[in-house]
Parts: sequence; structure tokens; C-alpha cells
Amino acid sequence: QVQLVESGGGLVQPGGSLRLSCAASGIIFRLYGMGWYRQAPGKQRELVAGIRSGGMVNYADSVKGRFTISRDNAKNTVYLQMNSLKPDDTAVYYCNAHHTTAGTDYWGQGTQVTVSS
Repeated sequence: QVQLVESGGGLVQPGGSLRLSCAASGIIFRLYGMGWYRQAPGKQRELVAGIRSGGMVNYADSVKGRFTISRDNAKNTVYLQMNSLKPDDTAVYYCNAHHTTAGTDYWGQGTQVTVSS
């Protein structure tokens, strides 16, 4: 059974930082591309950051220079370090695991991030 379990969300003031974690089980983690997506109320889910199995990363323009995605294959975990948070970053953040060749795609349950004073 595949599980992606996110943690680290919460309430933070503008300018603050949070670190999200996503622990994966039931997959060969090192073979999967991992991503963080977010969905704000009334908006479509959007890609925030991705990291390929080989380590290549990509970011949404809105978070470049503020967010950093990383992975620890020994711990089957992907992280999202979020700095200089803005109210527009408020959303539910979802972890995604994707294997292009196998065509498999898994999602976590989401973690709420609220940026407000």
C-alpha cells in the first residue's frame, strides 16, 4: 500500500518560514519524481516545486528564490523549505510521487499552510 504523509504545515506570519516534509512508503522512492503542489480556495491545484529522481529541480515562478525542494532517498522523504512566506502562499499543500515509465501517480492527503498576521 502506497502512502505519502505530509507534515509541517501550520499558521505563520508574513515573512516567516515553514518546512514541509513528505514521508513515502510502499514505493521505490529513489525511482520516483517528487513534487509539491498547492491549492488555494477557489483556485486550481498548481505545481510549486518538483525534484526528479536524478535530482533536477524546478519551481513555479512565484516561489523561485524563496522555496527549496530537496529529497533524502535514505529516509524516503521529500522536503519543501519555505522562506519569506506571503499571504498568497496560503493553501493546502500536497505531496506527489510520479513514475513516468510506470505511469503511476500518488498523492498525499495535504497539509494546510496559512500565512497571516
